[in-house]
Amino acid sequence: MDAQELIARRIAQELREGMLVNLGIGIPTLVANYLPAGLHVYFQSENGLIGTGSVPDPGMAQPRLTDAGGKPVSALPGACAFDSAMSFALIRGGHLDMTVLGGLQVDQQGRLANWTIPGKMVPGMGGAMDLVTGARRVIVAMQHNAKGKSKIVRECSLPLTSARIVDLVVTDLAVIDFANGRARLLETAPGVSVAEVVTATEAELEIPADVPEMQL
Repeated sequence: MDAQELIARRIAQELREGMLVNLGIGIPTLVANYLPAGLHVYFQSENGLIGTGSVPDPGMAQPRLTDAGGKPVSALPGACAFDSAMSFALIRGGHLDMTVLGGLQVDQQGRLANWTIPGKMVPGMGGAMDLVTGARRVIVAMQHNAKGKSKIVRECSLPLTSARIVDLVVTDLAVIDFANGRARLLETAPGVSVAEVVTATEAELEIPADVPEMQL
């Protein structure tokens, strides 16, 4: 499987029955494709929809039904749509059980930078600041490296999205948490050694005695 599918499949294992979960644009939207059978989760899109399903099959997209990035989504029976004021009241009011966001950098203390690239024209952080601050659990979905450089860094060089520490980072190489205020390696991707993760990571990692592979 490719890197994006691996990341999305692993994050889907963090879902629990009845959760209200926001999926950001990019890799996070793929998580809905790998919802475990029999599990009922309510996916929210910050532009005003609860009840999104998997990415629609080719030719089955409804042009007026999109995620926050404008990409087509499906709606499950019982889905509801509302304005952005209601959507952000849910986010800022602490009603989201989990948000899954993309990332540009995460530092070794667990702080996220995900909304700007120096020298590039971008629209800004969107709802990321509200999501990281308001959700009960924050998971970052991103590739471990970009252009040969680690995205798990000692200190973010990009503007921080929030002072809030994220709970989990899932990359194509590893699963990392920050429970003790520092980056801790929890799992490696299939076929990836601990040494390879350490070499690919700028941040200093805490390495437990036993680091299992992801079970996908």
